[in-house]
Amino acid sequence: MATHKSAEKRARQSVRKAKFNRARSSAVKTWEKNLKTAIAAKDVKKAQELLKTFASQIDRAAKKNIVHFKAASRKIARLSKQVFQL
Repeated sequence: MATHKSAEKRARQSVRKAKFNRARSSAVKTWEKNLKTAIAAKDVKKAQELLKTFASQIDRAAKKNIVHFKAASRKIARLSKQVFQL
């Protein structure tokens, strides 16, 4: 366990940050699942709206290092390709 005051603060901050990161990561996965469902249902209008939101959310997660920026870019590219092939 941390014994210095600064180490104790760092431990508290890491717990708080991990909680936030887990929530953001879960939200991104939910958006991705919703988008894939819309693509499978061939709902073009809904898929395009969800793609816009998903891209925004995953970019924000990548900016905060929750998701690797190249992984985020790759997911956006692959899903947008599927959306525009509908």
